[in-house]
Amino acid sequence: MSDEKPFHNPFGALAGMAGVPAPKPAEPPAPEKKPEAEESKGKVARAVIHVERSGRGGKEVTKIDHLDLPPIELERWLKSLKSGLGCGGVIEDRSIILQGDQRERLVKLLAAKGVRKIIQ
Repeated sequence: MSDEKPFHNPFGALAGMAGVPAPKPAEPPAPEKKPEAEESKGKVARAVIHVERSGRGGKEVTKIDHLDLPPIELERWLKSLKSGLGCGGVIEDRSIILQGDQRERLVKLLAAKGVRKIIQ
C-alpha cells in the first residue's frame, strides 16, 4: 500500500517523457528589503531655505534646496510639509517649493525631521 499515491496526478505521465523539462525546486523567498525611505530617514545633513519672488508673478515661495533625498522620499517630505504648514507646494529640480514665506515655521518642522543644519 505504500506504493499507492494518495491522489491522481494528471501531469504524472509527463514526467517520464523526453523533452519535458524537470520541475524546478521551490526557491526560498528572498529576504525583504527595507524601502529607501527607511534607509534614508534621518540622514539629511543640511537644508538651504530661501524665499523667491522672481518669475512667479510677484508671489512669494519658500524654496528648500540641498536635501539630497531620493525622489520618493522628496515626495513624502513634500506631502508632510504641506499638511504641517497648511500650504501648497511642488517639487522642481530636486527642490521643494512651498507657497508663501514659510521660513519661521519651516525651521521647526525640518529640525523635527532630522535635518542637522538649516541655512537661511
